[in-house]
Amino acid sequence: MITKTTIIAIRTLIQLGQDAERVVRSPRALAEDLAESPSYTAKVTGLLVKAGILRAEKGVRGGVYLAKATSEVTLLDIVQACQGALVGDYCQPGCHHKFVCAYHAAAEELHEAMVGVLSKWTLERLIR
Repeated sequence: MITKTTIIAIRTLIQLGQDAERVVRSPRALAEDLAESPSYTAKVTGLLVKAGILRAEKGVRGGVYLAKATSEVTLLDIVQACQGALVGDYCQPGCHHKFVCAYHAAAEELHEAMVGVLSKWTLERLIR
């Protein structure tokens, strides 16, 4: 359910969120701190920049920093940045809600539970 990419993203954001100030950190420095591949960490930070969770600065002292307060970033935001939107429609085309199949009902309940849990956990809460 949670991919390696998402786990590295969470660890990266926790690392950046623990800085007292919004310090610009290079993906290479972050990779070193996390004992991860620099190229893979750069890929992950790129996904987070694209999602608006991080901002990037170019140049010799370039790198990434948090674009939002830690209280505004949820696990759902991170998962969707790295894995795409959580799919909640598991039925075949033409399956109407009036005549919902049992699998659809179970899948809908699972989707609601995942979104609920991932939405309530913020980066701030993870750091604490």
